[in-house]
Amino acid sequence: MALTLDQLNAAPAAEAVALLDGLYEHSPWIAEAALARRPFKSLAQLKHAMVQVLQNAGVEAQLALIRAHPELAGKAMVSNQLTAESTNEQSKAGLTQCTPEEFARIQRLNADYNARFGFPFILAVRGPRGLGLTKAEIIDTFARRLSNHPDFERAEALRNIHRIAEIRLNDKFGYEPQLGNDVWDWQEKLAQHTDPGYAELGQLTVTYLTDAHRACAQRISHWMRDCGFDEVEIDAVGNVVGRYHGASDGAKYLMTGSHYDTVRNGGKYDGRLGIFVPMACVRELHRQARRLPFGIEVVAFAEEEGQRYKATFLGSGALIGDFQPEWLDQQDQDGITMREAMRHAGLCIDDIPKLKRDAARYLGFIEVHIEQGPVLNELDIPLGIVTSINGSVRYVGEMVGMASHAGTTPMDRRRDAALGVAELALYMEARAAQDGDSVATMGMLQVPNGSINVVPGRCRFSLDLRAPTNAQRDALAADVLARLKEIAERRGLQYSTELTMQAAAAPSASAWQQRWERAVQALGVQLYRMPSGAGHDAMKLHEVMPQAMLFVRGQNSGISHNPLESTTADDMQLAVDAFSHVLNQLAQEGA
Repeated sequence: MALTLDQLNAAPAAEAVALLDGLYEHSPWIAEAALARRPFKSLAQLKHAMVQVLQNAGVEAQLALIRAHPELAGKAMVSNQLTAESTNEQSKAGLTQCTPEEFARIQRLNADYNARFGFPFILAVRGPRGLGLTKAEIIDTFARRLSNHPDFERAEALRNIHRIAEIRLNDKFGYEPQLGNDVWDWQEKLAQHTDPGYAELGQLTVTYLTDAHRACAQRISHWMRDCGFDEVEIDAVGNVVGRYHGASDGAKYLMTGSHYDTVRNGGKYDGRLGIFVPMACVRELHRQARRLPFGIEVVAFAEEEGQRYKATFLGSGALIGDFQPEWLDQQDQDGITMREAMRHAGLCIDDIPKLKRDAARYLGFIEVHIEQGPVLNELDIPLGIVTSINGSVRYVGEMVGMASHAGTTPMDRRRDAALGVAELALYMEARAAQDGDSVATMGMLQVPNGSINVVPGRCRFSLDLRAPTNAQRDALAADVLARLKEIAERRGLQYSTELTMQAAAAPSASAWQQRWERAVQALGVQLYRMPSGAGHDAMKLHEVMPQAMLFVRGQNSGISHNPLESTTADDMQLAVDAFSHVLNQLAQEGA
């Protein structure tokens, strides 16, 4: 019989510890310490209490826990000495049926890993969906993590231990993140569509109005209809728009959504998570035959990444009247103009101006998005409240000195353009860190026609500067440009810069941020506020209506724009629950 929170909260201390036996390998002290914080109002709260116990336990206790775990497909498995939980998990991953070659490969990895780190390799082999990773995925992860720094790998091992405990806890309580599983499955199915040249490599790439892109739009539109949306259309720029009507005619709408295009060789969850979470919520409303005092408009934006054409935020921009006619003449790498691509897709270009929304008919815009960074993952917190989308500014520049012989030019007589730029890069790093939440990146650094034996006479570079407010961004940019001038003068160099992009910060609307916060707290999840360093569709809607975002923790150090991008069905479930809570708050407010 499945355990309940009421049972756990009411049980005497020793009995409660016994109820949670087996969550952490041979380490009942973690559950025992966490249970001192009873009562728990949710499994999420209990899970995080155990995370905090281990965080506060110190390195030696953490290493002891890691070393209490068996090797994957190791001696304990061969000699049938695994715990029941580990036996079940390794069996589900197929590790008990390895070929001789696979077994030998895993044994070599075990030996190399133990030699490097001094503890066994830990991986939640049941995976982010709970169904089990393939042996190939396990072996690839094993090999990849061998190159990690020891301190980072210790933390990664602990994160996997917590994921193992989460799945085991779900089993004890008979809990299944059903809506999270559905959201996961939608994303897996959508990822079957990818552009030519990438499909053959097993890579996900969906760029604007390719066959794969249009197939995604069709599939999303079909799923929206299945979910019970009252109206579904693909609009004049390829956005997929689903509307679930409010309880009365003339009711305002809550707008939500994100983008379904991807970067080249990208991940499955960037953007798409923000489409499927609200779709799951609408489906539940439809199943309950429930109407709210407002309608819900979910928009799967056709283009956000600017991959095929340099028209970033095309989809959301069209809804605020910011579609630039000159974009239509842009050509992709095959010489196909955007105009030709739109016509081939059957889109009506003349209708684009009609897409502009009347902001007075909307309550606001909210967006769920995978974090695309390491913060929530490192804190072991599943959800984050976005306080602002960072403002950004980008420059391309060139430093000019004097090319000269690397052997005969004394160090004090050089006019080395590359070292001047390198000095600027180090200053940027320190200056951004000074703010605490600014970031500065020199993503391009090139010496044209450089030679190994020539002092660089030219160096091209880029600057990408971001901060949560426009004032902070501008102060950062001013200091970096001032230091660039000072470096050039001191080193006898000349320089030029060109401003290529400037985007205003988009602070979350206070009332909407507070709704997200109440939702997260109601789930028993620790509240964590953070800025967004990446741009999102919410930035465009921010220009005409209030907006606020919710971040979902990413796995694999929160990596994004990468095939390793991932999150768990459990975290997706929490995002669905938080979104539903916001809908209920609005309904109670009589929106």
